[in-house]
Amino acid sequence: MARTDNDTWDLATSVGATATGVAVGRALASRGDDPLINDPYAEPLVRAVGVDFFTRLASGELDPGVVDDHAEFGMERMRDMMAVRTRFFDDFFLAAAEAGIRQAVILASGLDARGYRLPWPAGSIVYEIDQPQVIEFKTATLGELGARPKAELRTVAVDLRHDWPQALRYAGFDPQAPSAWSAEGLLPFLPPEAQDALLDNITELSAPGSRLATENMSDGSRAVSLMADQMKETTDRWRAHGFDVEMTDLWYAGDRNDVIEYLNAHGWSADAAPVTELLATQGVRMDADDERAAVFASLSYVSATRG
Repeated sequence: MARTDNDTWDLATSVGATATGVAVGRALASRGDDPLINDPYAEPLVRAVGVDFFTRLASGELDPGVVDDHAEFGMERMRDMMAVRTRFFDDFFLAAAEAGIRQAVILASGLDARGYRLPWPAGSIVYEIDQPQVIEFKTATLGELGARPKAELRTVAVDLRHDWPQALRYAGFDPQAPSAWSAEGLLPFLPPEAQDALLDNITELSAPGSRLATENMSDGSRAVSLMADQMKETTDRWRAHGFDVEMTDLWYAGDRNDVIEYLNAHGWSADAAPVTELLATQGVRMDADDERAAVFASLSYVSATRG
């Protein structure tokens, strides 16, 4: 189903289902003898959402290799991508905390559980922003699991298309104090102009010394189109294993600004780590022999500091 300006979702539909799929990737990436990440909440959160296909994958009942049927892009690739992506953002927040930043904001938090699993220093406040039904579900589910936040966790139940800066301030956010921001897996789900508005709002709320982690694709417009094509092919394969969620037409097409260039032009100092390099450090190779693979290989994870 195509996106509309005021569409809503839960974690089993539309954009919300992608957050659940990402949690499946984190659950898979947390397994093994020496996993790159450790997210003990990923699998139980996926189970609670109740999409049977995702539950069977996250629990190990369904082999991602069988589901992928030797395709280059699928759940095995998702596992590898989520391992390096999660580690990048985990390390970002830990480095910001080590530098003395005690205020963190997780935009479009979905099933992210960093407030519960990272070793936040004393005095840390973590703000999670997402749609009200997403925040309510995750908070209730983690409470039922007996999980307790490892920082002062303040949830901000607001759609990012609405006045989230004001809602964040109401929750106690201090724009005069340095903060660490994450916009993980978010930007392609925003129209190009909304991407700029989001970065502008973050800039306005960020005191000097603040940090931001997000992602960038060097050819954003083409990348979004190919991501949509790839998702359709992937979910078509999944349907043979009982997947029945519509996850196409979720990304916004159109020319969009390069994130690194935009941030550097608006008071930040930004650089990036290409995903191919992050994967290579874990012994995973991403071939770029065709156009689609080359576009995915253009993905990088951005870290920026406010001047």
